[in-house]
Amino acid sequence: MERTFIGAGLLSGLVAGIVSFIFARIFIEPRVAEAIDYEDIRSHAESELAGGAHDHGHELFSRSVQENIGAGVGTVVFAVAIGALFAVAFTVAWAIIGRRRPEADPRTLAASLGGVAFVAVIGVPFFVYPPNPPAVGEEDTIGARSGAYLTLTLVSIVLAVAAVVLAIWLSDRIGGLWAGASAAVAYLVGVTITSALLPSFHEVPGPVMDGDRIVAPGFPGQVIADYRVYAIANQVLLWAVLTVVFVGLIGLMMRRTAASAQRLESVQA
Repeated sequence: MERTFIGAGLLSGLVAGIVSFIFARIFIEPRVAEAIDYEDIRSHAESELAGGAHDHGHELFSRSVQENIGAGVGTVVFAVAIGALFAVAFTVAWAIIGRRRPEADPRTLAASLGGVAFVAVIGVPFFVYPPNPPAVGEEDTIGARSGAYLTLTLVSIVLAVAAVVLAIWLSDRIGGLWAGASAAVAYLVGVTITSALLPSFHEVPGPVMDGDRIVAPGFPGQVIADYRVYAIANQVLLWAVLTVVFVGLIGLMMRRTAASAQRLESVQA
């Protein structure tokens, strides 16, 4: 059964990755192109102020290859990996919940797990450290930003697992509704404290100045806003498709198991 769950997770991730890439190609890549165009304009202005020629550099892969093959492969591989991890988490959770409550529906568990995982892995880190398009951010702070984001993500996952365990432990004592509310409050308090202790970064480039004259504008705020909206929408789509497909596959497994049990009963009868 565990292998079946893993297979369902891999297939769900594959479908979600394909859908996510199509969305990103249509909505996110144009924002990335706008950011790259701005980066070229800014680099050219800074080079002129420095008295040197602007070097466009040589790309190993063209933009067409990057935004189609590179982005497509990366998105699908990421989604398949998430699907595998999701299946592992579901297998562990179902081993615990199914033993404690045999009447529980695995489809409900899978849907709940999808929501909790999205909040812990994507939602909270995105809210604290929203992604930026190219040309936003300082090279000197890449390590610090990546470390802070990873720290928050890991803490969020650990707190989410602890919150789920707390909810299960409290459910027999104060009821499922109050147990879930208490666990959610405990989780929110934990991630709020963690995010307050981590550093913040505000590195949107301002205009390039030559004395009092603006030689290149600051980074367009609308591009950042659009990029972030489409980025979170893409993640919502990815996790929603992954969860829905996984739940559907679990339902298919349940129907096949029930049909097999009925055939066995009819043979024995």
